[in-house]
Amino acid sequence: MTSASVVGGSGFTGGELLRLLSGHPEFEIAQTTSREYANKTVGSVHPNLRGLDLRFVAPDSLAPVDVLFVCTPHGVTMEHIEEYRDLADTVVDLSADFRLPDAELYDVWYDGHVAPEHLADAEYALPELNRENLAGADLIASGGCNATSTMLGLLPLVEAGILTPEDQVVADVKVGSSEGGAGGGAASSHPERSGVVRPYAPTRHRHEAEIEAYLDLQVSFTVHAVDMIRGSAATCHVYPDELPATKDMWSAFREQYGDEPFVRLVAGGGGVYRYPEPKAVAGSNYAEVGFELDERNDRIVVFSAIDNMMKGSAGQAVHAANVALGFEETAGLEFTGLHPVGSP
Repeated sequence: MTSASVVGGSGFTGGELLRLLSGHPEFEIAQTTSREYANKTVGSVHPNLRGLDLRFVAPDSLAPVDVLFVCTPHGVTMEHIEEYRDLADTVVDLSADFRLPDAELYDVWYDGHVAPEHLADAEYALPELNRENLAGADLIASGGCNATSTMLGLLPLVEAGILTPEDQVVADVKVGSSEGGAGGGAASSHPERSGVVRPYAPTRHRHEAEIEAYLDLQVSFTVHAVDMIRGSAATCHVYPDELPATKDMWSAFREQYGDEPFVRLVAGGGGVYRYPEPKAVAGSNYAEVGFELDERNDRIVVFSAIDNMMKGSAGQAVHAANVALGFEETAGLEFTGLHPVGSP
């Protein structure tokens, strides 16, 4: 078994990682940290994990391990990266600290970077985008959930040459309250969140930087907070020089995702769930993508949906770790979501 520890295990993402690792055939959980809940059982914080015989330890009690998953707020991992890399052969960071490829981007989109010498070692975690570079990687940076949902929708068009850097792209993303984390504040509280479709990042959302860096696109990006707990749904409006035929769109998506274990193509058809939506993938590592052509306006509408806690965070991290360590790619992640289910 491969030993794994989780830094910041009391948060939503940390809890999801512990859930996934506890059922993974290759990993054995060694430790999980929490400043607030040190010495308390994991089940006292995450009630779905009451059967897990594990207690939180203080961060300074971390022992060496094969793989260290780090679920901390932005800025923490970069401060401790030397320590983390000394403790583990492989570090998987779920914050934004190593997602971008160079320090200049952190100066523009964040507040700079205190450990830029490690950026060149980091590999972006999304396997559908960066699988060939993940094998053997020892520093892995899990992608942002809104960037993930958006890029999964746009990637087939980029790879097929349908979408170029000169084309206009407008991305409108709806996301659930869990994106704000366990300490999300007043805006994420149920009375304030209930019933809303609230623009909270009309422009300059930090996930734009990932899309530009990894797809070489400039995207007009807006994010709304909506009344759901899990999920990120991206609707992208693409205005190419020449509108492709429907068959070319199908070819692009099938070529890109035909062999991908966690991406499903959902475009039109019958029934209630005709296009991708987060409710259909809640609790799973699956992504749904789809499209519609608007010939009247020379527009492609691309839809994509993920569970932000899974494909947009913990599930993506485990998937990337599977690839990096040479495990079966789908290990510990093959379960589907639930139907019917309430607000995800």
